[in-house]
Amino acid sequence: MRSVAILAFAFLLRIPVLAAQTDQQRVDQIFAAYDKAGSPGCALGVIRDGNFIYRKGYGIASLELGVPLSSQSVFYMGSVSKQFTAASVVLASEQGFLSLDDDIRKYIPEIPDYGHTVTLRQMLHHTSGFRDVLGLLAISGRSALDLHPTPELIDLVARQKALNYTPGEEYLYSNTNYFLLAEVVKRSTKKPLSVFAAENIFQPLGMSHTRFYDDHTVVVPGRVPAYAPGKDGSFAVDWSTNFDKVGDGGLMSSVDDLLLWDRNFYENRLGKGTLLKEMQTRGVLNNGKQISYALGLEIGTYRGLPIVEHSGGLFGYRTEILRFPEQRFTVVCLCNLSSADPSGLSHKVADVYLEKSLRPSTVPPHPATAEVASDPGQLAGKYLNRLDHSVLSFTAGDGSLVFYGTTLRRSGPNRFEDLGGAVFAFDNSGGMMKVTISQSDEILFTGTKMDELQLNDAALAAYAGAYSSTELNATYKLSVENGDLMLRNNWNAPLKLSPLVRDEFNSGDIGTLVFQRDADGRISGLSVFDGRIRNVTFEKTN
Repeated sequence: MRSVAILAFAFLLRIPVLAAQTDQQRVDQIFAAYDKAGSPGCALGVIRDGNFIYRKGYGIASLELGVPLSSQSVFYMGSVSKQFTAASVVLASEQGFLSLDDDIRKYIPEIPDYGHTVTLRQMLHHTSGFRDVLGLLAISGRSALDLHPTPELIDLVARQKALNYTPGEEYLYSNTNYFLLAEVVKRSTKKPLSVFAAENIFQPLGMSHTRFYDDHTVVVPGRVPAYAPGKDGSFAVDWSTNFDKVGDGGLMSSVDDLLLWDRNFYENRLGKGTLLKEMQTRGVLNNGKQISYALGLEIGTYRGLPIVEHSGGLFGYRTEILRFPEQRFTVVCLCNLSSADPSGLSHKVADVYLEKSLRPSTVPPHPATAEVASDPGQLAGKYLNRLDHSVLSFTAGDGSLVFYGTTLRRSGPNRFEDLGGAVFAFDNSGGMMKVTISQSDEILFTGTKMDELQLNDAALAAYAGAYSSTELNATYKLSVENGDLMLRNNWNAPLKLSPLVRDEFNSGDIGTLVFQRDADGRISGLSVFDGRIRNVTFEKTN
């Protein structure tokens, strides 16, 4: 009997181990597409109570050298960098170098006076109204993914005659905010962001492989290249050392180092104690409405549980830190392949480990049979927001609705969701198909489906000519070629402009062009709208 009891006790001791192995096997299956020779992939860290409960590299860090990914691999973090910039600003405030409610022009007087104060706090919350600097580079005909000295970028921002909106009126994500905040740290503390962050964040926490990459000649031990899908199942190199802009991005880090950063959200070891509260306080608009964006962090819920997260992506790097503060549980997923979706992968990992705490998914086991939603093909197409002239596209494939490469999950009649919790609601009342995209009670986009508009050569000829912008120091040349209106901008490949409605064309790469007419009905100029950029003006010069 004693031997039986011993065996039973030993079996009970093994149950948690077996369960853990089962969880790990389920996680491995999530990353199975990358866990093979010859493929880039992802480095994963699963953290509970300040320690790894699982970490693994799936795929190859360098296809050239055949080096596997690991938790020590150093990735370009993209917009995950913003939380470290925000932390630097808060710590600089604690030290008396600045105040979060200071006017940006106190530190960067080159910025025009737009008639409204733009505060550092508004910039941290993306409610400033600044046009996105990466978008401005793109529509001016310059590569956003190349070396641009800080004075050049500040000059570009300073050329803008207007903001997207009155500061504090809206939330609109803009990289300009955090790029300028890096310069504020430099001018107020007399130290570059890379040095200030190293002294006040990375070194105190022991993050020895983390840095802001503001010098493209620096050797970064452990850095992995990134890739994009190529032809016939191959991969193309998709990374660059010829880029050293920081603030909105520029951080290099690893899964192992980010464990130390995650611990600090419970230990609060940095500064004088205000950091965590400031960073996790959501922004408030002028009308008193609270937004989901805090300081470099998005505050929301996932399947009933509070979460704090941020994703990033530039070149072929894709990154995500997803934290469940009440469960003291975090997923860090860093990928070196542009087609990877670390946000979706991280949520799936959370589904495995937190399944007993999460609410059931709202997605039914079989597609709904509502008249519109039963056929995703009826929903596919371009949708135009008539207020900001933004255009979003949906496609249908294999019976599913696809939004820019992400397959949406059906969550009810005419409703879909992505893994990040955004809801896509379709409505055809009034005879026109509309879509509303919302998340955490915030409306992100509303648009009406556009039928394809056909214009003959004579109608298109009215838009031909040269258009110049002093805000961008750029000239667009439009011409009619083989029945299409084509746009040439510097040395870039010509873009085909697709008509949406009267006097509005979508270019794809540089957003929507809205033409203006004079009192005689002739085309006199145009404005460019590109998501995070509104109403950049061009005058017709011939």
